[in-house]
Amino acid sequence: MPDTTGASYAAASYKTAGVDIEAGDRAVELMKEWVKKTRRPEVLGGIGGFAGLFDASALKNYERPLLASATDGVGTKVDIARQLGVYDSIGHDLVAMVMDDIVVCGAEPLFMTDYICVGKVHPERVAAIVKGIAEGCVLAGCALVGGETAEHPGLLGEDDFDVAGAGTGVVEADRLLGPDRIRTGDAVIAMASSGLHSNGYSLVRHVLLNEGGLALDAHLDGLGRTLGEELLEPTKIYSLDCLALLRTTEVHAFSHVTGGGLAANLARVIPDGLHAVVDRSTWTPGAIFDLVGRTGRVERLELEKTLNMGVGMIAIVPEESTDVALTTLADRGVDAWVAGEITDRTDHETGAALVGDYAG
Repeated sequence: MPDTTGASYAAASYKTAGVDIEAGDRAVELMKEWVKKTRRPEVLGGIGGFAGLFDASALKNYERPLLASATDGVGTKVDIARQLGVYDSIGHDLVAMVMDDIVVCGAEPLFMTDYICVGKVHPERVAAIVKGIAEGCVLAGCALVGGETAEHPGLLGEDDFDVAGAGTGVVEADRLLGPDRIRTGDAVIAMASSGLHSNGYSLVRHVLLNEGGLALDAHLDGLGRTLGEELLEPTKIYSLDCLALLRTTEVHAFSHVTGGGLAANLARVIPDGLHAVVDRSTWTPGAIFDLVGRTGRVERLELEKTLNMGVGMIAIVPEESTDVALTTLADRGVDAWVAGEITDRTDHETGAALVGDYAG
């Protein structure tokens, strides 16, 4: 259509609209070396295609393979990374949130894809994010087979970004873990978290940064490092630790402690008629949990339904498997302890409850 206004306009392009294809191509080139580090023998091709390929003939070794899938993000923790300009650790959080959900049913993580949405492609930043995802995939034992980087100018600021991912695992049908395996007298084994992990950051940011006015570069008593370093501590990835337990002893269920806290997530794997009792006196939550509580005058029950309080994964095992389970985890460098037991449920009880007071 001809211009009838008499105005003079420069020719429009995708780049002038805010999307830089060349920058995206450079980001892909920078991330290739990290993706290669996650390669499993079942992966075909490399990045750059329209789809990631995984050789499903590997599943022929299973009698009845069940595929497990999960998808997640890391929430508003990305804003801490943005403020600090640190991009190479948030990928660990993403892998943990996805693959530790998958391992809960007893599945071995196989492969993962990611989605990175940015206001403007800064190739080095995108590559740093993918580096963290790749390193997380190595820790989880899975391959990173592909992903997508999307540039959304006008919707996101130039430094804004978000990440999400989806993963797939496999488990033999007769080895599927879950509520039907749990019995009265089973032991509840807690595995320590590395910190806040990737949940509750809307509360944490509101309490510490907005209401408390604390600076990310502040050195606070008890943390032993800056507040920003504490808040960016990567989520611990338990996938291979859980698989090691399955190889060495009998396990009835796992519970990944994420949004909703310990009791609510543990209740998700407890069958009707049974009750999980977790004794707070068996551990001391890290200093960051106390800092959030004190600074925001957050009641304990509110903290417990928002944050993990120092426990990132739960294993439910027969009482006679406790020693082997704890030894296996200790050998792998995982801080773990017996935190409770499974009992018969009374009329007034729900699936799981925390009792007593925290140690220390």
